[in-house]
Amino acid sequence: MLSNPTWKIARPWIIVVVFIIISLGIIVLPVGTNTPLNLEIGDPAPFDIVAPRSQTYISALQTETAINNAKASIPKIYDPPDTRVSRQQVSSAKSAISFINLTRSDTLATTHQKQKELSKLRSINLTEKFQIQLIESEENRWIIIQEEIIRVLEFIMSLPIQEDQLEKTLQRIPILISVELSIEEAELAAELVQQFVLPNSLYNEIATNKAIAANVEAVEPVEQAFTQGQTIIARGTVITAEDLEAMTALNILDPQGNSIERYIPFLAAILLSITTVILYINRTQPSFFSQTRHILFVVLLSIAFLFGAQFIIPQRLVLPFLFPAATLGMLIAVGLGTHLGMIISTAFVIFIAMISDGRIEVVIYHLIGPMVAILSLGKGERVNSFLLAGLATAAANASVIIAFRFNDPTIDVLGLSTLLGASIANGAISGALTLTGLFLLGYIFDITTSLQLVELSRPNHPLLVNLLRTAPGTYQHSLHVANLAEQAARDIGANTMLVRVSALFHDIGKTINPEYFVENQINNINPHTNIDPESSSKIIISHVTDGEKMAKRYRMPTVIRNAILEHHGTTITRYQYDIAVKNQKKDKTKVDINNFSYPGPIPQTPETALLMLADGCEAKTKADNPSSIEEIDDIVRYIINRRLKEGQLDECDLSLTDLGKVRDAFVRTLKGYFHNRLKYPSEEKLDTPTVENINDDKTSTSEV
Repeated sequence: MLSNPTWKIARPWIIVVVFIIISLGIIVLPVGTNTPLNLEIGDPAPFDIVAPRSQTYISALQTETAINNAKASIPKIYDPPDTRVSRQQVSSAKSAISFINLTRSDTLATTHQKQKELSKLRSINLTEKFQIQLIESEENRWIIIQEEIIRVLEFIMSLPIQEDQLEKTLQRIPILISVELSIEEAELAAELVQQFVLPNSLYNEIATNKAIAANVEAVEPVEQAFTQGQTIIARGTVITAEDLEAMTALNILDPQGNSIERYIPFLAAILLSITTVILYINRTQPSFFSQTRHILFVVLLSIAFLFGAQFIIPQRLVLPFLFPAATLGMLIAVGLGTHLGMIISTAFVIFIAMISDGRIEVVIYHLIGPMVAILSLGKGERVNSFLLAGLATAAANASVIIAFRFNDPTIDVLGLSTLLGASIANGAISGALTLTGLFLLGYIFDITTSLQLVELSRPNHPLLVNLLRTAPGTYQHSLHVANLAEQAARDIGANTMLVRVSALFHDIGKTINPEYFVENQINNINPHTNIDPESSSKIIISHVTDGEKMAKRYRMPTVIRNAILEHHGTTITRYQYDIAVKNQKKDKTKVDINNFSYPGPIPQTPETALLMLADGCEAKTKADNPSSIEEIDDIVRYIINRRLKEGQLDECDLSLTDLGKVRDAFVRTLKGYFHNRLKYPSEEKLDTPTVENINDDKTSTSEV
């Protein structure tokens, strides 16, 4: 088991770690409208998908298309015609013709033998039809044919012939043959020319790639812009790759899944914001971390609002302006203090920024609204305070909307009116939720609100009515103590309403045995004279524990019950103790001081310390009946110094400066109770009607 100091140090950080884990989980896990859409190309859109914010991004798909177009626009680059190839082919043709001439001139060989000889010529490959025609052609016609072959070949090879254009070039050859040749001769000539035509312009890959690279480099990245509220894809429309890209760029889709890198910015923001809050609270309200219920109140309330924000804000146009973020700040401000409410609201805006993808309008909206709401609400002691806070919030919200949208060309009158209506409704909802939440959360987390204290301070409370009827002297004493403590609390900045209510109920335990307390005794009859000091002390001390039990039975807040237990601290019933010592012949060793000591604890807060001091000062001034301000001041100084020496103020966080202000406030208030009154001279007896016979007299009451 951890020791108390260790646990006190570790407890807030344990809760903080748990809060960080839960917060991160809420932000990054797929919940609400932030759930990643499981859409693929070809799927119909399940609903109208709109841009949650205005954004411009580089479209990788459109840029890639532009690059591909740039590549396709560059044709293949070929080298200039190689004359060496042309000369070589013409030379090969002439050699082949020479071989053909030798074969034709062999008079001893048969046609068949000449065909066989021609087949040995590797440069040409002729069908039997063209072989026979070549052999049997008349010499004069053959001379014309071979001249035509060389002419056409030289012309064709002088042209650039690319590899992919060879077939087209070969198809042109027949039309280049002279019309002087017969059809058969033209066919033979064309066939022989085609045998020697080769590409003379080769593909230059290096030059082509260089041209493509230059063209691609000139391509600018393609930007795609969307305005907030613009429809990306309508419901039922088939989704394309560009649609998916747009939704991804706007964080509507989550193609990266649950990668660690995606969580780092969120985790860093959460850690920084929470650490700042912790440091601020530790500096301004260190006692906060000793109250587990208060820590849980803030943490659980923040988680609830964070979860709600995750459902409402992302990918919405109007709903983010309806989200009652001001309620969180107001609930904490009224329950635990204005400063705490302000810092928590400010930190919560960081979470909203993450959830809303940094929409500056939404962030400013949920920053200004809660700030105005908290400042307008104040302590929230009246119901109409919440109404005024709601109106102030609505006005602040509307101002932010007008500031951001007044000159927006993309919004029309209807859109502006809708947002203004949402901002006004936000104020009303925030005020109503805060008022309702205070009653529910106050009881769940045992947090006492100003509104609850105002309700308890009413004199018709059953315990106060019983106190007035059973112990009227104690009732008057409680009222005086309440006035004393309230004035002092106001001067040092303590909770005035808490002090007042605590004072009204601090002595309710005296209703069990009212006659044993001097303020309720009549005709100087003191029942303590008939009992021993120990029993007498037990009865007096019991009013503290009895009062706490009564308060618990009536479901009084813990702070009030603590005030009842702490208002006497661990002091002793001095009068009974002195009698007991006297009865033992002043031998203190024979008297158990514990029998005369209040159970405590000593005051833990400035409010209960003020109650202790006010209770002591009021009782002593009434007992001593001072006649001057100096005597009152001496009494107040005596009570404060005595409680200091007894160590009763060691844990209440009151400084000496505060105690100086308390002394001045007590003296100022007590002076009004115990001032000297003027003694009026005796009046002559007037011949006027008495109270008893006034109804029988004709003289008017104004003459009495």
